[in-house]
Amino acid sequence: MDEANTTGVLGGLLDAVTWLVTQIAMAFYNLGYAITHPQLWLDWSNPEAVMRVVYYGGSVEFFFVVFTTVLVLTAVGIWRNAFLWGGVIALEGFANALGRVAAWAGLIMVLQQVIIVFMQRIFAASEISLGFGTAVSFDVSWWSEELKLYNAMIVALCVSYTFVQHGHVRVDLFYSPARFRTKKIIDIFGALFFMMPIAVITWMYGWFFLWRHLVTPKPSASEGLDRLLMKARAFRWNVETIGFSPNGFNAYFLFKVLLVAFAGLVFLQAVALLWRSYLEFREGEESEARYLDRDSLSDTTTESAEHVLETR
Repeated sequence: MDEANTTGVLGGLLDAVTWLVTQIAMAFYNLGYAITHPQLWLDWSNPEAVMRVVYYGGSVEFFFVVFTTVLVLTAVGIWRNAFLWGGVIALEGFANALGRVAAWAGLIMVLQQVIIVFMQRIFAASEISLGFGTAVSFDVSWWSEELKLYNAMIVALCVSYTFVQHGHVRVDLFYSPARFRTKKIIDIFGALFFMMPIAVITWMYGWFFLWRHLVTPKPSASEGLDRLLMKARAFRWNVETIGFSPNGFNAYFLFKVLLVAFAGLVFLQAVALLWRSYLEFREGEESEARYLDRDSLSDTTTESAEHVLETR
C-alpha cells in the first residue's frame, strides 16, 4: 500500500514537472506566433480578434509567456548583473514616472471639489460646464461622483511609485532588527510568494470582470477559446454607462480598467523588488538603494522646516 502511494505521488510529481516544462517551452512558440501574426489580435474591427484578446489576456498561455520572460531575463541578469540593474532602473523609473504624473489627480480632485461647493452653495447651479468653444456640461452630481475616479487613479497608479519611495506601511517587528542579507531574503520571499501571486489572482479576476462590462455576449473565465470565437458571431460593444443615480457619473468601467492596471503594476514592482533584493544580497550593504530615485525636499525647504522646529 505504501509503495503504491509512493508511486502515485512520484507519478503526480513527474506529470506536474512535465506539464511545467511543456508550458515553458510552448511560451516561446506562443510569443513568437503572437508577434508574427498581429492581425489575429490587434485588428479590433474583427470580433474574433477581440475575443482572442479576451481569452488570452487571462489564460494559462499568457501567464507562462510572462513567467518565462521574467525567468529568462532573471537568468541573463544573474550572469550579467549590469543587465539586471538596468531592469531595476527601468521598472522603478516607470513606476516613478507614472506615479508622479498620476499624483496630480489629488490636486485636481481638491480643486474640483472646491468648484462644486461654490457652484452648489453660492451660485445654486445645477450643471457645470467645462471647455473652450464647445463646452461639456454635466449635472453637479455627475462631477461630484467623478471625484471617486481621481481617488481610484491615485490608489491604482501610484501603488508601485509609493513602494519605490518606501511610503507603504511596514510592520517591522521581525524585519527591522534582522541583518542586511536576512532582509533581502525576506524581500525575495515576499516578492515571489506574496506580491506576484496576489497580482496574478487580481489580474485574472479583474480581466474578465472588465470585459463583462465592455462587450456582449459577456465572456466568462471558464470558457475556452472555441466557445468565445463562437460568441464572436453575436459580438457587439456594450460599454457600461450606468450610474448609481440618474444624473450621476456613468463611466464606471474606468474603475475596472484601473483594477487591471493596479494588478499589472504590482506584478512589475514585484519583479523589480526581486531583482533589486537579489543584487543587494549578492553585492552587500554598499549596494543598498543603488540607483534608487527617491523624492526629496529641496535644501531651502529643509532649512525652513528645521528653522520652524528650532523656533518652537
